[in-house]
Amino acid sequence: MNLQWKIFSRIVAVVLSCGVALMACVKKDLAMSTEPIVLGAVYSLTGDKSDMGEPSSKGARLAVEQVNNRGGIDGRQVRLILEDSKSDPATTRQAVEAIINDDNGIPALFGLSDSDLAQAAGEAAAEKHRVFLTSGATSPLLPTQVPDYLYLACFGDNVQAAAAAEWAYRALDSRTVAVVYDSTETYTTLLHKYFIDRFQSLGGRVLAIQKYDPADMSKIGQDLPQVALVFLATGNAEDAQKGIQKLRASGITVPIVGGDGYDSEDAWEAHPEMRDIYYTTHVYLGDDNPDVRVQNFRAAYHLTYGGNPPDAFAALSYDAVNLLAEAITRAGTASPDAVRHALARIDGFQGVTGTISFVGGRQIPHKPVTIIEVKNGQRVLVKSFMPDVIPRP
Repeated sequence: MNLQWKIFSRIVAVVLSCGVALMACVKKDLAMSTEPIVLGAVYSLTGDKSDMGEPSSKGARLAVEQVNNRGGIDGRQVRLILEDSKSDPATTRQAVEAIINDDNGIPALFGLSDSDLAQAAGEAAAEKHRVFLTSGATSPLLPTQVPDYLYLACFGDNVQAAAAAEWAYRALDSRTVAVVYDSTETYTTLLHKYFIDRFQSLGGRVLAIQKYDPADMSKIGQDLPQVALVFLATGNAEDAQKGIQKLRASGITVPIVGGDGYDSEDAWEAHPEMRDIYYTTHVYLGDDNPDVRVQNFRAAYHLTYGGNPPDAFAALSYDAVNLLAEAITRAGTASPDAVRHALARIDGFQGVTGTISFVGGRQIPHKPVTIIEVKNGQRVLVKSFMPDVIPRP
């Protein structure tokens, strides 16, 4: 018995020592090279999604600059390859392929805030066994469309729609709603469906559903019944403002609620006449937000770019870069597969847009939703919270 125990003890000791040695080798892997770690980014710098892509690219570049100023990732600098998707799925795919062809050792790619474009990017990256982290595309269907390789740095549309419905039902005491949505985009098509799902489950009644094409918004608000609330799902802040103007011109004075497509740091200032407008978004970046991470981000963004303050899309991209830097650090290597697995295990990451955790292997993080009020052209923080019930994707 003693002999058997001695043999067993020696085997355990050998296994443990090999494990420690292996971990040490992995941790040394990054430091063994002085070559930069390359990250690829794809954003819509031109085309109809450039209103999201341009600030997003600025947030990404700022994050890379700060990582490098801190000494890089385990002593290695980060080089960013940035390509323009031109707001087109085919061009998006070509951009991803061009980035990987430029540096075959690239561990990960990120970017985009449009779900259709993110799907195209994710599929192209997956074919090359690279993870793609979308900074702002919110379709909760993306992980099933591109399993294992397409991750979100943001919440899903079902989460923000549920938050909007719960808040409208409880805080605004709304029991009836008319839903108006852009039928040409995946984002708005999904968003309005999730809102209806959660609003009705609370006991609310949907009295009308009106779809529109942003190329012709002339009929918005026509023949809508008397309701306590309008849920207006638009793809961007400019369309939101046009839609709101149409609704108000048609005599609708009730509160209007929308999604993160409304988010803009300066667009609402041009409309001081607008009030009773509410929308869900990823973070409140106003100068009165006491969060230290928000204030540091605002200050760094202003120092680097001047001009307009950052919006939520800039903050999401900033977080996406730092998420990937954290994943590479945890992996101890720039191996694409190791980085992907390390990203999937991130829990409690403190970002500008909130605490980010990938729970139970899910490719969409657990993150709170922020409610913003637009009042007299100014944006006001209402609250941030997780909805009680989230519709299934």
